Amino acid sequence: MTPTKTLRVDRIACTGQGLCGELLPELIGLDEWGYPVIKGRAVPDHLRAHARRAVAACPRLALHADDGPA
Repeated sequence: MTPTKTLRVDRIACTGQGLCGELLPELIGLDEWGYPVIKGRAVPDHLRAHARRAVAACPRLALHADDGPA
């Protein structure tokens, strides 16, 4: 069994470019200024590849996928 991944945003590093919300709209919404609002911290198995892509594409390295509680 793979550990559960959870998303988190480093609010200090984030500049609100909104790329994460465009790449992972199922889990990340954007506020009126383009800053991410995480809808569900736990990443379902079928969205793990998309979450990895969103984390890797963040221009400020502010989005993280961590191992959460199982």
